[in-house]
Amino acid sequence: MLKLDDRDIAILRVLSAQGRITNAKLAGKVGLSASPCWERVRKLEKAGVIEGYRASISLKKLAPVMTVFVTVELTDHTAAAFRVFEGHVQKQPEVTACWALGGGFDYLMQVVVRDIEVYQVLMDAILDADVGLARYFTYVVTKEVKAGAALPLDRLMT
Repeated sequence: MLKLDDRDIAILRVLSAQGRITNAKLAGKVGLSASPCWERVRKLEKAGVIEGYRASISLKKLAPVMTVFVTVELTDHTAAAFRVFEGHVQKQPEVTACWALGGGFDYLMQVVVRDIEVYQVLMDAILDADVGLARYFTYVVTKEVKAGAALPLDRLMT
C-alpha cells in the first residue's frame, strides 16, 4: 500500500468531489503551491490511486432509463466458472458495475437499461450464453436516494 500524508489525502478529497478543478485552485485548497501539488497528483495517478476522471451524467435528463440490481448465483463454484461469468459480464455495456460477493449470492450486478423489456432481453442473452448462471433475482430501483458521494477519506484513512 502507498503511504499517504495529510496533503495527499486532502488532494484526493478535493478531487473526488471536484474532478475538474484546476491545479492552481486545488493547490490553494490543500495549502501547496502549484508545482508541488501537480507533482503529488501525478504521483497519485502513476501509483494508480487516482484511476481516472469522469463526468457525472444525469441520464434522466437524456432519456427514460431504469436501474436494476441483480443478485446472481452460479451453478458451479470453481475458479474457471467464475472467470467465464466475469468475462461475459465485462462485455455487457448495460452492466455498469458488478461485484463478487461472499455469502448467499455470488455476484451483485448494477444494470442500466431503457426499460424492463430491454433488461429481460439482456438477461435472456446471459442465460443463453451458458455462462453458468443458476438463478438470478431482480431488484428494480424505484428512487435514487444517494449515489456518487465522495469517499469518506478522513474516516477511512485514520
